[in-house]
Amino acid sequence: MFLLTIALCVGCSKKQKEWSDKERAELRGELDAYREMAYLDNLADEEFDDFSYDVVDAIEVDYPVYTTFVEMPGKGDTIQVYVVSTIVEELRADAHNMRNIYPYPELVADGVLPPGLNHREQRDFYRCFANKVDNYYNSVDEFFNAILADTVPTSTMSQFQRDCASSLFDWNILVEDVTLTTN
Repeated sequence: MFLLTIALCVGCSKKQKEWSDKERAELRGELDAYREMAYLDNLADEEFDDFSYDVVDAIEVDYPVYTTFVEMPGKGDTIQVYVVSTIVEELRADAHNMRNIYPYPELVADGVLPPGLNHREQRDFYRCFANKVDNYYNSVDEFFNAILADTVPTSTMSQFQRDCASSLFDWNILVEDVTLTTN
């Protein structure tokens, strides 16, 4: 009887996940909508699968009851925060990985970098950019918030990009502020 009591106590004390495999798979399916984000579109299928498992695991830790999570208002916003924070954790402002957040073709299209840079020139730009990020932000949270706020040409991240482009390639970027007035 004593051994049976110990076995029951040990069995009950282990925390069991409340999400089923089907529920986890359903949420991983929702993550496919994020596949076109700059960092995620460069991942191979296997890498994206690993990434989606990491996101789902993080959500499951904070929301152990699946029905509570899927029924909460703002579920989509919550998923997006976990996606971006997982990306930031993976990258950690590494020069090799900054190209995944800010891909060269997008920087050329935005007028940040000149077209036709070779691999070495691109690497020099990303190294400069990552050094500025590492020296400016004290934590991953600060870096994460800067990425989320990077929506205007005058943001700190955009300024870092312009500074590196200017110092490396004598590429000057003019930022024009447009003021709209109504009559």
